[in-house]
Parts: sequence; C-alpha cells; structure tokens
Amino acid sequence: MKKIMVAGLSAYVLTNGLFAGGDIAPNGSVLEQGLACEAEETKKSDFYVVFKGLTVLGDKVLHEGNALEGDNGYGFGIDFGYRLGSGFTIEYDFAYAQNTATEVATQEEGDAQYYSHSLDLIYTYELTESFGVFAKGGYEYETETVDIFNIDEDDSGFIVGAGIEWSIDETYALIAEYETSSIEGLRGDALFAGLMVNF
Repeated sequence: MKKIMVAGLSAYVLTNGLFAGGDIAPNGSVLEQGLACEAEETKKSDFYVVFKGLTVLGDKVLHEGNALEGDNGYGFGIDFGYRLGSGFTIEYDFAYAQNTATEVATQEEGDAQYYSHSLDLIYTYELTESFGVFAKGGYEYETETVDIFNIDEDDSGFIVGAGIEWSIDETYALIAEYETSSIEGLRGDALFAGLMVNF
C-alpha cells in the first residue's frame, strides 16, 4: 500500500512540475529568443567605409586641336556609406589617380593627375548570405591636371558602375567594381578593389 501511495504522490509531483514548467518562457521559447539574438548579432551596421586601390584605363581627347591620349594608371580611394535598407545605400566617394598623357602627333609625354568626388546611390542584391552583386549610379565632380599641356580643368557628370561584394564576416568584406563616367578626360574608366569595414 505504501508503494502505491509513494508512486501516486511521485506521479502527482512530476505532473504538477511539468505543467508549472510551461509558463517559464511566456514571450517565446528559448530557441526563438536565441535565434533573435543571433539575427541581431549578424545584422550589418548601417555605416561603413571602403579603402580601395584603383586602376584607370585611360582615354583619348582633343585639347586645343591636339589629340591627347591617356594610358593605364593607378591610384587610391575611400568611400563612406550609409545603408538605407531594402538593399539601398547612399555613398560618398573620393578618389585620386594618375597616369601618363601623350600628345599623339609629337609623342610628347606628361604626368596627369585626377581628383574626383561623387555622391552615389547603390543597390545590392544578395545572392547568398556572404556574396552579393551591386549596381551604382551618381554624380561626380573631377579635377584634371596635366602641367606640360597647360591643362587644369574641372568637370562634372554622371557615373554608373557595377561590382561584387564578398563578406568575410560581420565586420569585413571584399569589394571589386567597374565604373564609367560621362566626363570626357584622359582618365577614362576605372577598376576598383578594396576592403569594406562595417562599424
């Protein structure tokens, strides 16, 4: 009889304990809370900066009736971005580049330098959690200087570009992009490769 009473009492205590345990997490299960915390941790920051190297492809222009040609050159840049949401970003870009300009008729050469500033809107489509493709469009202001040909000009125009973004982790990503501009100059189109740092 004692065994039956002990078994019944044990069953009663265990049953009440299980029912009481159902009220431990009224706002969601432990699993749901864990997933929410993980999603919060992996969310990218709204602000980022990109440190990049670049190569310019050069172009041909007419200057005071003379044909000039810019060759391949190199430079560096820095971008500051803010994510607006739904894949859209607004970005300020600065770049410096240099190459060699040649007068086609005489083969006289001189160093050319370019400073550019642009404000861009970017849309990124994420193919996977760590890999995305993006397109950009914006407006650019550029200063071009070639002392030997007495060129010191400012110009502005529209830019478009496309590229890829590969996230290493929540803080760092690698960027590669191609960019072209409506500005006519010896700089030409540009290729960029850089490191994104999320804040």
